[in-house]
Amino acid sequence: MRHAMEMFRKALPSLRKPSAEDGAAIWELIQECKPLDENSMYCNLIQCDHFRDTCIVAELNGEVVGWVSGYILPDDPETFFVWQVAVSEKARGTGLGTLMLRGLLSRENCEGVKRLQTTITRDNPGSWALFRKFSDYTDGELSSTPYFAKSQHFNEQHDTEYMVTITMKARTKKAA
Repeated sequence: MRHAMEMFRKALPSLRKPSAEDGAAIWELIQECKPLDENSMYCNLIQCDHFRDTCIVAELNGEVVGWVSGYILPDDPETFFVWQVAVSEKARGTGLGTLMLRGLLSRENCEGVKRLQTTITRDNPGSWALFRKFSDYTDGELSSTPYFAKSQHFNEQHDTEYMVTITMKARTKKAA
């Protein structure tokens, strides 16, 4: 952790929209970030291309060290769904996850967003900590409820995913 903080003091990561050329690097980052579900490289490529306006890449010294994928719900333009958050081991403990979420929600296309949703399994303390921190940052209310059940949806192959909803009170227009 100390090394990551020292690295961030020297150079801040740049946040940007992804491009198709980032697909492979993002796929590799996700492979390193257990317990994230691993999608195909093609899926990550499509996210970078088709969903670039609602995804964000963090780059440090030319290396992809962070990724958030998500989208605005088609039937609810006030809700942004976070599909995945991946932070390289090199950048953990620096607040990069929160910074990327702030960066995404400060974009013009997210202007009407009032709620953030994601699904998290109970055994993912890193994700729970990130979204609790983000809820505190936005002075939001965090709630969770079982959404995709182990027996009903995953044929006992995957733990239950809980729908986490943050209803935000404070919004920032500019990411730090």
